[in-house]
Amino acid sequence: MTVLAQHAPAADAPRPLTAAERFGVLEKPDLTFTPEIARETEHLYEKVKQFIPAFEWPVYAPYVAAINRLKRERGAVILAHNYQTPEIFHCVADIVGDSLQLARDATKVDAEIIIQCGVHFMAETSKLLNPEKTVLIPDSKAGCSLSDSITGADVRLLKERYPGVPVVTYVNTSADVKAETDICCTSSNVLAVIESLESDTVLCIPDEYLAMNVAKQTNKKILTWKGHCEVHERFTPQELLSYKEAHPGIEIIGHPECHPDVIAVCDFAGSTAGMINYVKDNRPSRVLLVTECSMASNIQAELPGVDFVKPCNLCPHMKRITLPKILDSLVTMTEEVVVDPAIADRARLAVERMVNLKQ
Repeated sequence: MTVLAQHAPAADAPRPLTAAERFGVLEKPDLTFTPEIARETEHLYEKVKQFIPAFEWPVYAPYVAAINRLKRERGAVILAHNYQTPEIFHCVADIVGDSLQLARDATKVDAEIIIQCGVHFMAETSKLLNPEKTVLIPDSKAGCSLSDSITGADVRLLKERYPGVPVVTYVNTSADVKAETDICCTSSNVLAVIESLESDTVLCIPDEYLAMNVAKQTNKKILTWKGHCEVHERFTPQELLSYKEAHPGIEIIGHPECHPDVIAVCDFAGSTAGMINYVKDNRPSRVLLVTECSMASNIQAELPGVDFVKPCNLCPHMKRITLPKILDSLVTMTEEVVVDPAIADRARLAVERMVNLKQ
């Protein structure tokens, strides 16, 4: 299956070869758990044994071993977001990080094939930055509520309503939206992006809460859009206060996609990377991360001395990415992400301006 970001080629244009036609389809490997597979994956299981019981590892291990063998055979690299489950994050991923880290690292990838373990806009961003490479996503239905909250047509209407006002767009958007954008941002660099613009007024879209939180850090007037992350918008101040009461001394670390009232209750707020760095640098004895709960598991694997209290809000889209689907991508070379060149050229500029911004 080829996933088109916008328009299909004209009817009279030559049909481009699919990834399966270019690279060929392999036979599905044997997924029997053997003593050899156990030895081959033993060092990887050590990283995730606190999350995966020993009796379950024989189900995971054959997939882990097969994926790691096939990615070498294909010359593929696997990019995984921090919200991926531990068996993906720690056992098969080559590059891990938040949206900004993955966007930057995608430009440094030498591999001909990129497997994007994240949601669809991330795979599109990798394709924008690597137009000559083949980008696959294990499940094209892995979407994003923020990306779904706005269209390119919406941005065009905003630009008509606010002529001359620069548009800063969160990377959690489609290529069609990025194409209407002056510069992209992530939660890591949104303030730096906004401050880099000469205008006193800025459209910061589509995440309303991110825009509201950054508005408190700048003298510029921030215009917003009512888009929300379905994971982060579920947190409430009352919920966090109840955790503080139940766990005296706990440090609560929030993500700026949460409502400002939630951030006000937190001891620290920062991007995905900022939250991780805070925990690694400060090593609180007990911590609660106000974000997607797989991230806490992935950090805990590296910091066993930190006690993580987990209010588990899962992202249903991130969880569509699984080991069997990653393996299927490598075997069948599906599902390929293709962006209409007319859109890609303009969208790429907005992403490159963000990646190249001096901070």
